[in-house]
Amino acid sequence: MKLTKLGHACWRLEKDGQTLVIDPGSFSGEGLLDGADAVLITHEHFDHVDANLLKNASPDMEVFTCQAVADQLGRIPAKVQVVHHGDAFTTAGFGVRAVGEWHARNLPDVPPVQNVGFLVDDEVFYPGDALTPPGAEVPTLLVPTGGPWLKASDTILYLRDVRPARAYSTHDGLYNEIGLKLVDNWLGGEAEAQKADFRRIPVGESVEV
Repeated sequence: MKLTKLGHACWRLEKDGQTLVIDPGSFSGEGLLDGADAVLITHEHFDHVDANLLKNASPDMEVFTCQAVADQLGRIPAKVQVVHHGDAFTTAGFGVRAVGEWHARNLPDVPPVQNVGFLVDDEVFYPGDALTPPGAEVPTLLVPTGGPWLKASDTILYLRDVRPARAYSTHDGLYNEIGLKLVDNWLGGEAEAQKADFRRIPVGESVEV
């Protein structure tokens, strides 16, 4: 499987000529849906879903997400399907399991929104804006490293709880160059401690998993 960082919180997974995109939001650049056969959306925040982008989606495209996002999308051309924690499905040749229900708490007086993570092909787990226990062994974790709801220590403790063989930084589009160097240092130190591959993939670059 080829895994490409498109920007901020958006990723493209490619396998056997088919393409799955996760969280094509407004912070992640252009061409996010180019060649996409299916889309997974974790939650309703605009850095994870761009409703205007999806209005131009192909009618053959499948979109899997939580109820709150489905309500926001309305009648887009793509086939929108609501999933909940524990649901398993196949789309664009990928086997997917939905994990989790809620976004991490953000501001004190703002209740959390719905958030569903996705475990793809029992290989790649993307929790969205949450540090949800995956409930299974995770070879490759897309680990959140920034945001108003997250501390650096939370990221490190999550890596220690999940203990993936590989972890790649996501939700890092809010950092400037100084902040990204800090992320690199945090992940590098924990990678050395766990003897694992933890790092940040630059936007537009890919890895094979």
